[in-house]
Amino acid sequence: MHNRIGGLMALMAFIAPLVAFAAPPQQLPNSHPLQDDLQDAKALTAEQLVAAVLTRNPGLQGLAAAAEAANYRIAPAGALDDPMLTYAGAPKTAGGPRGFQERVELSQSLPWPGKRGLREDAARARAEGREQSLADGRLALMAAAKRLFAEWAYIHRTLKIKHAHRDLLTELRRVAETQYTVGRGRQQDVLQAEVEAARIEADIVTHQRRRSEVQAMINGLLNRPPQSPLPPPASLPAPADPPTLRILHEVALEKHPELRRIQARIAEANAQHSLAEKEYFPDFKLSAGYNALWDSPDKRWVVGLSINLPIDFSGKRSALRDAAEADVMRYQWQLSDRQAQLLAQLEQGRVRVQERQEIVAIHQQKLVPLAEESLNAAVADYRAGQGSFLTIIDAERQQLRTQDKLARAHADYIRALADLERTTGRSLGGGDRLTGTGPAPTNIAVQSFGQE
Repeated sequence: MHNRIGGLMALMAFIAPLVAFAAPPQQLPNSHPLQDDLQDAKALTAEQLVAAVLTRNPGLQGLAAAAEAANYRIAPAGALDDPMLTYAGAPKTAGGPRGFQERVELSQSLPWPGKRGLREDAARARAEGREQSLADGRLALMAAAKRLFAEWAYIHRTLKIKHAHRDLLTELRRVAETQYTVGRGRQQDVLQAEVEAARIEADIVTHQRRRSEVQAMINGLLNRPPQSPLPPPASLPAPADPPTLRILHEVALEKHPELRRIQARIAEANAQHSLAEKEYFPDFKLSAGYNALWDSPDKRWVVGLSINLPIDFSGKRSALRDAAEADVMRYQWQLSDRQAQLLAQLEQGRVRVQERQEIVAIHQQKLVPLAEESLNAAVADYRAGQGSFLTIIDAERQQLRTQDKLARAHADYIRALADLERTTGRSLGGGDRLTGTGPAPTNIAVQSFGQE
């Protein structure tokens, strides 16, 4: 009886530390309230907008939490199973000559060597895939923020142009009234100036509505109420030549998170295939216990070893191995397909960036100066009594269209560059490429139209 009690006490002394270490640690939630730091900015740059979106966007925070959870699962994937404690008693022995008879056993399962490492490798590859999903989500948000910034800049620029042209038409109306007063013009000229001014007023209303829409979309990315105020945009940078196609290919094939995510899936599938190969080998279970049911004290302390018999009668192990091998091939073909698509998209994206760059240059160097000269010449001819007011209106319309197309082309260049960066997998010129001060706004005012 003394030996039995001593054996139980020794076994329980061995188990108690294990139970104590199994208690889950207590963690306090971590909360960092976001501060609205955009309201103090005098001019919003693309760099500021991107940084704010990456900080505030809840979808990105969800991807970050998923990546963090996947990293936490790496260590448990390669850990041993919990040890098992078994206790049994013989009820009818209670009150007998030998007292209550019982059995206590402690056992530990041990997988075949290498299985734990492969399970950890598979979990590590899954965590890497989550990390690359996070990186890809960051790229998508950066591109979306830059595209919206370009639209935000265009809306403000075109509204400024239209307000200036509305003021211009007001001055042209005074010129027409003066010419009509001295008998060198028609009343229809005055009415035509008023019609054009009203048309621009209607355009201003439409663009103001579009400005509210873009503001709501930007605030949506920032996880703010739709009508939260935003600073006006900083000037767009001057277009620059994109990197060569060779550089774009090298960066995309090496750094693009979508490709690296597929490579992580290949690594996970390879680990699962190797693990399926090791399923043909047995696992072990070590056990130690005390059995008081034996009469002889020498027989009561026992140790044991158990193994499973991996006989593949049903073919389940072969099926798991073949499935893992098929997964490896599937992801390898998926990687090749996505690489080919990225290379084609890089060519298309680079051509679009170059096209927008050339369109901006043509408008800045030729079309805008010519439209301004045409308007000035039409006004001079009208004042000299040699031209019609309709010619001035046509020239004003052409100048308005040309300046608006320049603003649109400049914004489209930023949008095309953001798409190219998204396809490449990284920023192509640093924050200064998208946030620097661009060329001075084109002057849309013409010469003074006051009476000589």
